[in-house]
Amino acid sequence: MTGPTLSPRPLETVDDTQAFGARLGQLLRAGDVVVLTGELGAGKTTLTQGLASGLGVRGPITSPTFVIARVHPSLVGGPPLVHVDAYRLGGALDFDDLDLDASVEESVTVVEWGHGVAELLSQDHLEVELSGDDARTVRLIPVGPRWADPDAASELAALLT
Repeated sequence: MTGPTLSPRPLETVDDTQAFGARLGQLLRAGDVVVLTGELGAGKTTLTQGLASGLGVRGPITSPTFVIARVHPSLVGGPPLVHVDAYRLGGALDFDDLDLDASVEESVTVVEWGHGVAELLSQDHLEVELSGDDARTVRLIPVGPRWADPDAASELAALLT
């Protein structure tokens, strides 16, 4: 069940991208899976830095390209952030080898370059599509019952205004 793609929102600066991520991070809860898509340099890690701020987790948040996954514990009693970069993975089997499903229910899992594999973690996920280099645009694509809930859908729509 894929919800409608919500109207895109411009993010004109790095600060805008981080601020958007922080607002989104405040909406996330344990069990949420966020799939970040976009070209190199589109702001996936920058957005994750904002998500981490909104979640109140320990940093610093850097791209996990070479370590594949990092866990950032909460500093405020919330869920930890599992930050994954699937860019170097060969596909669903490599992704499955990370054993992320063992922690998905108690964490917020954010997967850069995860389109096509991260969806295996949960029927509910939020795809965040970033495009552009300097001035970016963000689109949200909610999937599953979690995001079809009227309250969650309303909160996502408010992020884009």
